Amino acid sequence: MPQTTLGSLAVIGGGVIGLSVARRAAQAGWSVRVHRGGEPGASWVAGGMLAPHSEGWPGEERALQLGLASLRLWHESFLDGLPASAVTARESLVVAVDAADVADLRTVADWLSAQGHPVVWESAARDVEPLLAQGIRHGFRAVTELAVDNRAVVVALAEACERLGVTWGGPVSELAEVGDADAVVIANGIDAPALWPDLPIRPVKGEVLRLRWRRGCLPVPQRVIRARVHGRQVYLVPRGDGVVVGATQYEHGRDTAPTVSGVRDLLDDACAVAPGLGEYELAEYAAGLRPMTPDNLPLVQRLDDRTLVAAGHGRNGFLLAPWTAEQIVSELLPVGAHS
Repeated sequence: MPQTTLGSLAVIGGGVIGLSVARRAAQAGWSVRVHRGGEPGASWVAGGMLAPHSEGWPGEERALQLGLASLRLWHESFLDGLPASAVTARESLVVAVDAADVADLRTVADWLSAQGHPVVWESAARDVEPLLAQGIRHGFRAVTELAVDNRAVVVALAEACERLGVTWGGPVSELAEVGDADAVVIANGIDAPALWPDLPIRPVKGEVLRLRWRRGCLPVPQRVIRARVHGRQVYLVPRGDGVVVGATQYEHGRDTAPTVSGVRDLLDDACAVAPGLGEYELAEYAAGLRPMTPDNLPLVQRLDDRTLVAAGHGRNGFLLAPWTAEQIVSELLPVGAHS
C-alpha cells in the first residue's frame, strides 16, 4: 500500500463490479471501504462468460467495442493475483441447431468480420466439440474469449481487496450512510436507483442451472458452447466439476424463484445441443436479477462532484469488470495524475 492516499473512497456493492473497482482503486492509492450485504447477488449465479464476439449482434457496435476492450484487460492484467483455476475455458464455440439458426450465426459472423473482428467459421463443429448432437454442423469459434468460475473470481477479488487494506461495511439505504468519504461509487446493481433515483436500471430475471459430471458420463466440454436452438439461446460453460447452463431472460420484477418452465426449457435446449448432458446430475438451479438499462449499455460515469456510478451491466458484469474499474479509477484520479 502507498504511504499516502489519494483520499477515501466508499464503494457501495460487493459483487464483481464493486470488488473490481475497490481492488483497482486500492492499487491506485485510495483508502477504500466496500459496503456490501450478506446475501449473494447476481454475481453468484452468473455464467462467467467473457464473450464479446458471441454476445454480439448488428447494431450493438458500442457494446462490442467495450467488450473487446475489457476482454483485452482480462488477458493483459486483470487475472493477475487470481487463481489459475478461475479460468475454466479459453475459447467459445457458437453453434446452430436449424437452418434459421445457421442464418443468424452467419449474420453475426459477417457483421463481426465487417467490424474488423473476424471469427473462425466451422462446418464440422462436432470435430471441434464431440459432445455436440449429431445434427449440429455449423458454427464459429471465438478463440480469444474466456470463461471464468464466477464464484471463485468473487472470492478471489474479495481476498485481494483485503490484502490491499480494503475494509468492509454493511449495506446502505441512502448515500448519507457512507459517512464523510471523499468519493462514493454506486455499484450495487439493481439497487442503484434506490440511492440515485434517476438511474434507468431495472431487474431482468435469468435462471441458471449447474450440472455435475458423474462417472461414466461424457466428459465436460473444453470450451464454452453457445447455441441457437430454434431461435432461443442457451450456453454451456465448463466448470471443474461440470457445466453451468443458462440462461432465461424475462421481466418479472424482483422475483428470484426458479420456475418449472424455465428449468425445463434450459434442460431441453441444453440436451438438444449436447444430449450427453442428460446423464449429468442436476446439482443446482437458481435465478438472479440482471441490472439492465434501456440501451443495454452500462452506466459508468460521474453523477456529481463526489458520486460516481458503475452499474447497469446487464448480462456482461464479469466481462466488463476490468474496463469499468479502469474507467472509474481514471475518473477518480486528481487532475494531473493521469498517466
